Amino acid sequence: MKLIVALGNIGEKYCFTRHNAGFMTVDYWSINSGFSFREESKLKSLFTKIKYNDEDIIVIKPTTYMNLSGEAVSLVMNYYKIDVKDLFVIYDDINLDLGRLRFRSNGSDGGHNGIKSVIQHTGTNKFDRLKFGIGPQPPIPSEAFVLQNFSKEQEPLLKDTISLANDAIKFYLENGIEKAQNKFN
Repeated sequence: MKLIVALGNIGEKYCFTRHNAGFMTVDYWSINSGFSFREESKLKSLFTKIKYNDEDIIVIKPTTYMNLSGEAVSLVMNYYKIDVKDLFVIYDDINLDLGRLRFRSNGSDGGHNGIKSVIQHTGTNKFDRLKFGIGPQPPIPSEAFVLQNFSKEQEPLLKDTISLANDAIKFYLENGIEKAQNKFN
């Protein structure tokens, strides 16, 4: 069983902000694949369980807000006995330009508080991830930039990138991290 975690912030206020690229990606997948999320308050998540290529996959959107995402990840992993090798996280990356994706099999939090929380609660930085580019950042604090909505001019590229990210996730599930890195990085 795999656990796919999309990082973001819950609530209409944050729906289309740069920090919600992870949520937008799995929402697109959900709309196009016919699955839906339900709230699981004991797991601090919007939650669904699907089958993909005959494998059980749990997909969550933590309801803890970005900086506490690791709480939800830890609860789901413990409840379903999921090993960290089966954890896959999708999140925004300020250091990548919009339109770019990057797979990683481990690494630091890179200043991303959601990833910092996941690392803290899992006790490791060795988990697969997909970074979704939201840059370049203008000369404003990153905390302000990530909470801004994408501009109207960026919407076509955002939609294309969300679609590409969905293709990338499916490729990853079918072929693994190494092949995904070679194809999409």
